[in-house]
Amino acid sequence: QVQLVESGGGLVQAGGSLRLSCTASGRAFSIYATGWFRQAPGKEREFVAGISRNGGTANYADSVKGRFTISRDNAKSTVYLQMNSLKPEDTAVYLCAAANTGLQTVVTGLAPYWGQGTQVTVSS
Repeated sequence: QVQLVESGGGLVQAGGSLRLSCTASGRAFSIYATGWFRQAPGKEREFVAGISRNGGTANYADSVKGRFTISRDNAKSTVYLQMNSLKPEDTAVYLCAAANTGLQTVVTGLAPYWGQGTQVTVSS
């Protein structure tokens, strides 16, 4: 098993930046593909970005391509989400997910391990 804890959320003006972190504890982090999802009030949870175990492959939702970058540091058991050019529509709770069955499991929302989330609010 792996436990995930997100941090780095907050309030930022439109056009600003934030970097989210997701730190894992438990089994070796390097065996897990990981990713970020978000859920806004009244909306379904949606995929944001995912990254393979070794960081060699990354996938992004069309809505964040060119603005968000996912990365990971396996030595620190941490995955990051750098968010630039933030928009009010990026406001949501951001959740980290992990799966030891590959990136596609994460991308499709079927990862078995999830964090509690961190709130990101973008003001206009």
